[in-house]
Amino acid sequence: MPDWLYDTGNGWVFLLVTVIIGGTAAFLSGRAIAQTWRPYWHIPLYMVPIAAAVRFFHYALFHEPMISLQNYVVDFAVVLAAASLGYRMLRARQMAQQYHWLYRRTGLLGWRKVS
Repeated sequence: MPDWLYDTGNGWVFLLVTVIIGGTAAFLSGRAIAQTWRPYWHIPLYMVPIAAAVRFFHYALFHEPMISLQNYVVDFAVVLAAASLGYRMLRARQMAQQYHWLYRRTGLLGWRKVS
């Protein structure tokens, strides 16, 4: 992991804590937001505390800096991407199932109008 991107430089810790643990929590949160038919703009708001929790896990488990804007931004970007993926996957399924006379699925993340 390059220092200009994530200043601790430990790729395995980043993969474990940020991508696997934080990404899973964010993915499930994105699905939960979509399940309750909330709009997408809720996703970034919910990811702020999840990214802070990921930052705390880095600090508590691996003695990395707690207050690091650079690392927090990277953690936030990863959890935002995971939450967006979970949201979009479930929303595509919802639209195709709930409004089957109007929409058909087009792949994993999309839907289109029935002509």
